[in-house]
Amino acid sequence: MHPPGVVAPFPTPPAGVAVPPAGGPGAFDALRGQLTDAAAAFAGSPGALAEILTGMIDDVDRALGERLEIFPVCHHSPASALAMARRLRAKRPKVIYLELCEDLQPLLGELRNCRLPVAVQAFASKLDGFPAEWAPLSVVAPITEASAEYQAIAYALETPGVELVLVDRSVDHVFQWAPRDPAEGPAGTPDAPAAAEEEAALHGDAVGVEIGDLRPRFAELESYLLHHGKVRHWSEWWDQYVEQPLVAADHETYRQVMVLIGSLFRRLRPADTDRLDRDADRERYMWTRMRQHLAASGVDPTDCLYVCGAFHAASPVEQFGTGPDAAPYEISPRTATRWLYGLIPSSHSAIEAQFGLAPGSVSIAAATWAKAVSRSGVTPFRLAGQAGGRAAKGRARRAAPAEAADEPVTDRLSGFLARPPVLDELDEAELRGWCVDIVRLARRNGYLASTADAIAVFETSILLAGLRNRARPTPYDFADAAVTCIEKDVVPGRRDVRRLCEILLGGDRIGQVGYDALPPLARDVLDRLAPLGLDLDKRTIQRALLDLTADPAVAGCSDLLWRLRHLLPRDAVRPIMGERRLGERSTQESWDLALGRNQRALIELGYEGVTVEQVLEQRLRRRAWGPRATAAVALEAVEDALLLLDGRRLVDELGTRAVELLAAERTVDEAPEVLRRIRRLLAHYRATEPTLPPWCAAFVTTGYAQYCTLLPTAFVDAETGVRQVGAMLGFLFGMESLALSLGCDRTQLELAVRQSRPEAPARVALHWAAQHHLGLLPLAQLRARSAELLANPLVVPSFPQYLSGFVQALEPVPGLAPFVVEVMSTAFARLPDPVLLPWLPTLITTLRAQAGELVPTLVREAGRTFPAALPVLDAWVPPWAPRPAGGSAAGGALAPGALVPGPVTAGSAAVAPGPLVDLLGCHAATRDAVADLLACAAGWTLDPAVTGSGGR
Repeated sequence: MHPPGVVAPFPTPPAGVAVPPAGGPGAFDALRGQLTDAAAAFAGSPGALAEILTGMIDDVDRALGERLEIFPVCHHSPASALAMARRLRAKRPKVIYLELCEDLQPLLGELRNCRLPVAVQAFASKLDGFPAEWAPLSVVAPITEASAEYQAIAYALETPGVELVLVDRSVDHVFQWAPRDPAEGPAGTPDAPAAAEEEAALHGDAVGVEIGDLRPRFAELESYLLHHGKVRHWSEWWDQYVEQPLVAADHETYRQVMVLIGSLFRRLRPADTDRLDRDADRERYMWTRMRQHLAASGVDPTDCLYVCGAFHAASPVEQFGTGPDAAPYEISPRTATRWLYGLIPSSHSAIEAQFGLAPGSVSIAAATWAKAVSRSGVTPFRLAGQAGGRAAKGRARRAAPAEAADEPVTDRLSGFLARPPVLDELDEAELRGWCVDIVRLARRNGYLASTADAIAVFETSILLAGLRNRARPTPYDFADAAVTCIEKDVVPGRRDVRRLCEILLGGDRIGQVGYDALPPLARDVLDRLAPLGLDLDKRTIQRALLDLTADPAVAGCSDLLWRLRHLLPRDAVRPIMGERRLGERSTQESWDLALGRNQRALIELGYEGVTVEQVLEQRLRRRAWGPRATAAVALEAVEDALLLLDGRRLVDELGTRAVELLAAERTVDEAPEVLRRIRRLLAHYRATEPTLPPWCAAFVTTGYAQYCTLLPTAFVDAETGVRQVGAMLGFLFGMESLALSLGCDRTQLELAVRQSRPEAPARVALHWAAQHHLGLLPLAQLRARSAELLANPLVVPSFPQYLSGFVQALEPVPGLAPFVVEVMSTAFARLPDPVLLPWLPTLITTLRAQAGELVPTLVREAGRTFPAALPVLDAWVPPWAPRPAGGSAAGGALAPGALVPGPVTAGSAAVAPGPLVDLLGCHAATRDAVADLLACAAGWTLDPAVTGSGGR
């Protein structure tokens, strides 16, 4: 009956643990015999099946026989919460032991200042004793109003003389017991939730603490239960077969059924050794803590209540119980990791995503809890002053008296399992209201729904409930019927019908942490933003308008908002108008603020420091001194410190760190980013300060020497891009005058260029440009080399790469722009169409991929070179083309801007024709006056054509 590898054998209880033998005297003797006979009838022999069935009864007998009352629960279960409220009012225990991480206890009092659901969180970013790749570590325990744990917490905190003791392992032990396989991560950390709604990620990637989790651990049992229960997912099965029958059950029946279910799932779980060991260690830990507290306080175990998951109530560990024969257990010490604790907002969808529940199940549980409270007349416990609660409707009735504490255990399972379930009658008014409301909500969201759809949903809900052996349609039946009758092929809006049903039945309630429960940093942020006059607790996006000239009081708000934009998610603080750059400040700003929606991020920011400025400084330091820090990263940190923080000390430290990183780098991958940022910083300091900071001067000299050293290798290294080499040359040529004034030697640069031997076409062109800038390659020789490339048919296919190198050379040698326009124009003019047309796509893709930011410079130069009007183009002669002797190329008058047909000499030197010659010829008086001022009046000889064309 249990194939190997599927059913894990239940360990035999050790000596000293009182477990009634099968068939022995006891309250469950008759039921044990019935199950043994049933196993023999169905299985053919009383073997493994009988062992499992009778073992479940033994677990129930054992749990109920313990002097310390064990209260089994399921998390977010309305039946468990209702049974807990009844039992607390009847028993009035003096001590409550709760299955929750023991170091989270100081936070429970802060729940008064929150609107549920919220999550208790432990967070650690600096690890000591755990693998570094696990950082940061986070543990959350969500708490909702419809949970037995909240009822126990509220009772203990609001009742004088009652002590609440958390007995589960600490958050440090959660990760101590986690597998150390790097691929698996800490404790099987779940992936980031993939829910569409943003609230589904409120817990982030935190490890969830499962309190009373009764989900089966293997797929075979779950699929079997879903198939035979005629339900779609586990939450619906649990609601139909556990929640509804136990809502009105008495205390003893509830306890016995829950322990029985926990024992069933425990015995049928797969033999996962690691998980079994962790669960057993948790149970040893909890029982050890309870015995320690009982010994220290002297309280009678009968006056205590142990609240735990039903899975742990059926525990076989040798430490089970408070008797003197329980085996001792040594608890390992915690690591040196410093844990930070706080409360973060949660939501129903976040809980569902965290623990793998069906969408909408927690919202339906909350609605079921409200209805059950109204029907039963039980007054639930609630923390005083807590916001966001919903008052129970209906008239409260006196709860039925509970069993006395010393009443002997009687068999309630036999009657509960034998009798058919009590089916609720159809509540037509409730179902009719649901149908009318869902049609109204669907029409608001773009669906073409009508009264006929409401009638169809009503009838289909009853039909589906009947097919599933239910007299009363559940919210799941109603949702399926609404999808069947209203859903169309295309969703007209953002929400489909199933999502509308979830909203109708309670919606995705989102919790909020109150002001008094926030960390100091979050409270400081809200206080400093108070001059804006906005309610920042709202989850809606609010617009803040800041006029820094008319209202100087909001200048501090502006500074804080820019810092928060750097630290929080982008949608939390988003500038609409205004910017902050080096040397620039806006006089008016507009912001979209969603701090209420991003309260979790603001709270976790408070784990890092007391003020926003402290956290920002720490992050900048961490970024500059991190393992992946580079010179570009450090320069970015310098710029952020200048923009966002006041004070020279941090900027100088970060700048000095940038110099150290630049000197240690052996690659030039980030040379373009380094060049862009150091240029901007130098321009800022030159405009605002009389002298450069020492670190800036050191960065320039270090960079000059570093790039000169790496230049020959970078020219031939295949892994170094052309853009990186161009940025190196841009740094060397652009910072040359400053570097030389600071003591650098230009000979080092010349030697580096001479030693470079590139072979790739783009690098060759870049090398030629560098030689031209240093005076080693005249322009005429450069023009001749380009002409040779175009004349060689073997080189023409790779000529776009040469052009890419020339375009990249515009960064270090911007004076080459006319030459690059000349080379490109010459190529277009000379190459035939069969060569040019296949060549153009390669040219375009090459320029776009490697020199996209430099193409505008090339376009501007081309605009200055080529004529602006189309009719002039026919008579236009390029400046680099030889001029005919008799005038223009068309034989007529010279076109405006055309090259003059002869040289101009000044003294004994011949001046090359070009636009400058045209300017000198058209303005003779101004030319002669400037020549007299410069003492160059004698020896001018101009072509007569120039005087004739520009005689004004």
